[in-house]
Amino acid sequence: MYRVKEAFYTLQGEGAQAGRAAVFCRFSKCNLWNGREADRMAAVCNFCDTDFVGTDGQNGGRFETATGLADHIAALWPDAPGRPYVVCTGGEPLLQLDEALIEALHDRGFEVGVETNGTLPAPAGIDWLCVSPKANAPVVIRQCDELKLVYPQPLAPPEAFENIQARHFFLSPMASPSEPASGEDTVKQSNTRRATDYCLAHPRWRLTLQMHKLLGID
Repeated sequence: MYRVKEAFYTLQGEGAQAGRAAVFCRFSKCNLWNGREADRMAAVCNFCDTDFVGTDGQNGGRFETATGLADHIAALWPDAPGRPYVVCTGGEPLLQLDEALIEALHDRGFEVGVETNGTLPAPAGIDWLCVSPKANAPVVIRQCDELKLVYPQPLAPPEAFENIQARHFFLSPMASPSEPASGEDTVKQSNTRRATDYCLAHPRWRLTLQMHKLLGID
């Protein structure tokens, strides 16, 4: 069974695929935080700003088969020219994504992208793999299309991941999930400046901003 928090059609907001139309399939559950606010500070990843708990989001639900979920995702793609693209995210999608679902999505013409923390092996057949490492979480994926590091993480400096083989290296400025709006804006602006300065000093890395939030879309 696949448990999906939400699924929706939007534009990819970050990284090398930014601006591309995609169906986002957000799987429930993560192996680095249970999603409960009371447990945030004890979690391996304590800065997540995403709700991935349960199956009650937009177009969310439980799906018994790979073909059932693939049909559900395909129904969200418009009847228009352009290769269908799905981004499997979470939570941690590799807790659930398997070769059967990837094959079912390919059968429906989809290119399959994945956004993962990199702590679990990736199944075969993924077309675009984005790894976003977290401090104190060993990365087992050593090759990917893009590495996207939330910055700054004191225990996860960019240089710790430069031995991962990736086509693209991105820094994404960290926002605070717990500050009030004005405070969060100040934190994000400060971290954006830090990330900008790091990219200028280390040009292998590129800055990526959350375009979907700037545009006010999902």
